[in-house]
Amino acid sequence: MGAMTTATRSGGFTRADLDAMPDDGRRYELIDGAIFVTPSPRFVHQVVAGNLYLRLHAQCPEELRLLFAPFDVALADDTVVEPDLVLAPRADFSEKDLSVAPMLAIEILSPSTRRVDLFVKRGRYEEAGVGAYWIVDPDEPSITAYELQDGVFASGPVARGEETFDVTFPFAVSFTPNELLT
Repeated sequence: MGAMTTATRSGGFTRADLDAMPDDGRRYELIDGAIFVTPSPRFVHQVVAGNLYLRLHAQCPEELRLLFAPFDVALADDTVVEPDLVLAPRADFSEKDLSVAPMLAIEILSPSTRRVDLFVKRGRYEEAGVGAYWIVDPDEPSITAYELQDGVFASGPVARGEETFDVTFPFAVSFTPNELLT
């Protein structure tokens, strides 16, 4: 598994620079003017993403749309990310991107993205006003939820292994981290 690459330049990159990146199977994200390049996800990452999508989609209210990466979430001209899963009102999506803060962003940790997902993206999602942020660690397995309260992410439910992850925002759903690995 290749490591993540970060590219920066004086003045920073913009959405236009990101749009000019090659279609080469890598994931390109723009965070505060820096371009982050990551390799394709691991097998376990994709298993967890698929299972999580199915569980959430089954409970998702009709007025909301749940999408999986790659799909651009444009938080600013210098920040365009691709959460592993993203949830927002249907009306907020365009053919090109989601140009407002989503209700929920979910990142599934990989060795190459762990630090960015835990720190850089968490801070940027908080600053942008994302309603909730979930971090899934398939290696533990665990899931940690944060919910925006007064502009700051507050710690929410955490579940490991066979413990039940039970949330009501953005809608009610309940499962165990181990169920995502099957």
